[in-house]
Amino acid sequence: VQLQAFGGGVVQAGGSLRLSCAASGRTIASYGMGWFRQAPGKEREFVCGLSKSGSRTYYADSVKGRFTISRDNAKNTVYLQMNSLKPEDTAVYYCAADERVVGMSVVASRAYEYHYWGQGTLVTVSS
Repeated sequence: VQLQAFGGGVVQAGGSLRLSCAASGRTIASYGMGWFRQAPGKEREFVCGLSKSGSRTYYADSVKGRFTISRDNAKNTVYLQMNSLKPEDTAVYYCAADERVVGMSVVASRAYEYHYWGQGTLVTVSS
């Protein structure tokens, strides 16, 4: 599966942005999906994940209550709705797909559990 993330941009603190991750080559219904981010000078970190069934989500504490991950299997796209953005949310955001043969409700939260990665989209939050 090939993933392409887009929707990044510059937004003021407190604003909102929605990222999209379009998949091609295979249906995303076959994968658990996740978003990661990497800020300048920092390691890539987990943001949130969604189980293969779409029934379970898991969020990093830093974004819980502000970010929402969702999927539209008909459009073969995963979304990341980001609200109440903060300057510390500034980073390149990556979507990823987990193809492990695991339970439909399992949510991967570690980078090594994901097999396919999009190219990243830059989000800049100004103060």
